[in-house]
Amino acid sequence: MADVTLYTNPMSRGRMARWMLEEIGAPYERVVVPYGEGGTAAAQYRALNPMGKVPAIRHGDAVVTETAAICAYLADAFPAAGLAPEPAHRAAYYRWLFFAAGCLEPAVTMHALQVEISAERSRMVGFGTYARTLDALEAAVSAGSYIAGDRFTAADVYVGAQVTWGLAFGSIEPRAAFTAYSERMTAREAYRRATALDDADAKEMTAE
Repeated sequence: MADVTLYTNPMSRGRMARWMLEEIGAPYERVVVPYGEGGTAAAQYRALNPMGKVPAIRHGDAVVTETAAICAYLADAFPAAGLAPEPAHRAAYYRWLFFAAGCLEPAVTMHALQVEISAERSRMVGFGTYARTLDALEAAVSAGSYIAGDRFTAADVYVGAQVTWGLAFGSIEPRAAFTAYSERMTAREAYRRATALDDADAKEMTAE
């Protein structure tokens, strides 16, 4: 019996959540939620996530939305997988996990949308500037094989997915450090399994 239900769409950040679940190795059920009426806009799904977004997970009576929160929650809920450092050693783990959610993703999104923030107003946005955000990320992924220490964690799932997508879509500059980090992350067996499963779901959806 599945421990977790994943509500996802293969054309979404749900790919991150699926990668995380594949890293954990616990049984899970996948529910593909189409966009719009009958899917993310349906009252039944909005009761689960009022934002009408995917992914979301249900674990027992707990419902978790927001991809970074899902990664952090699953790492704690399944400690045997070793995807979170011990509590006393989580400073870098929390720092970079939420840097990716609070700075990297909005900076990359604004850049992709060609929204220019004036120097005078850069303090009003959490990331400051696109260039400053990428410089900070480059330093972090250059410091070692993993984002938060000497081993792979849930933070690498979230940061690694952001970097990999950004490189693929051209929204993150193809700096050597980013390319090398992405290659390390996408070489993982769990990433490859998750990607194959999501690609199969995407093919099935487009064939309908």
